[in-house]
Amino acid sequence: MELDQIKKQYDKYVLATYARTDLCLVKGKDTVVEDINGKKYLDFFPGWVVSGVGHRNSYVVKRMKDQMDKIFHVSNNYYNELQGELSQKIIENSFKGKVFYGNSGAEANEGAIKLARKYGSEEGRYEIITMTRSFHGRTMATLSATGQDKVKKGFAPLLEGFIHVPFNDIDAVKKAITKKTVAVMLEPIQGEGGINIADKKYMKQLRDLCDEKKILLILDEVQTAMGRTGKMFGYKYFGITPDIMTLAKSLGGGLPIGAFVVRSEFADVLQPGNHGSTFGGSPLICAAALGVFDSLTKGGLLKQCNIMSSYFKKRLIELKKKQPIIKTIKIVGLMIGLEIAVEDASNVYKKCLEKGLLINCTQGNILRIMPPLCVTKAQADKAIKILEDVLSES
Repeated sequence: MELDQIKKQYDKYVLATYARTDLCLVKGKDTVVEDINGKKYLDFFPGWVVSGVGHRNSYVVKRMKDQMDKIFHVSNNYYNELQGELSQKIIENSFKGKVFYGNSGAEANEGAIKLARKYGSEEGRYEIITMTRSFHGRTMATLSATGQDKVKKGFAPLLEGFIHVPFNDIDAVKKAITKKTVAVMLEPIQGEGGINIADKKYMKQLRDLCDEKKILLILDEVQTAMGRTGKMFGYKYFGITPDIMTLAKSLGGGLPIGAFVVRSEFADVLQPGNHGSTFGGSPLICAAALGVFDSLTKGGLLKQCNIMSSYFKKRLIELKKKQPIIKTIKIVGLMIGLEIAVEDASNVYKKCLEKGLLINCTQGNILRIMPPLCVTKAQADKAIKILEDVLSES
């Protein structure tokens, strides 16, 4: 089928909730994808890092093939062995606690919000402090938690009980705490907000403050988990441990999954009937997630991320010297943001696309680059050459 025919189908049958690029991808392997016309691209923003370990990662494929001959879905009224195995894998690589499964980051964050409110319900505590420029999802609760007005227009009245304060400002958090405060919720690195990285000192102050005030610290690790920062989970980069951690995107290796992990001390807050998910934690999806863990450990992708992070940093510093249009380089692991000295960097994104490089533009002038962890030095060099050529034209 031709792209024009597909576009006509979308126009007639699919809700126009996305600003779509004229691109239809039909194949992918590791860092390379192919469109319907046979053109290949370096995918350095693989589905908002859903394919964070690469398209059709061999470990993920193997686990899925093994499971596909058995059973796809099991009701959560029963046990399924892979959900138990995946939960053990998550806990052994994070902190003592328990896991709940849904299907997306928004669902994971929604569950964390519900747990926090249930935790504070007997004392009348329900307010959650979140950060400006944050993004937590598009359900009514996660939209209300998000600290960006542009995504909230037209959806009032929003859910009450969310207080937004500036990111990286511990004094603002202290001032916002009241007798009704039950939690502080934030992304350790704001992705959609522009690759804004929390200060390590700030994160430790937050942890201490939450302990002092007996409020929960919730980390939204939908983008930062599964090796993206060079650590299995992003909180390890900051040297603190949250009370609740939410996961999604890369956890499924390309398949839909969301999860929140809660420390043992708070694992009994939600009881049977308090929360649920029809599809959450099904055997097939858990198989894929176990393949992701295999790729990070047995496959060496966690180590590869750190090697490539250093390489990207070196090459991008070299690029910045040649291209003064680059104002700031933000990088942790393979979570990269380039702040460009223009109001709108969308043309840079479009020109990179034309030259075979898929990246993202956010917050107007931030180029967001988050390649699969299996990226090679040769592929990094090719991408940076494309960026150099495009920026020279800007």
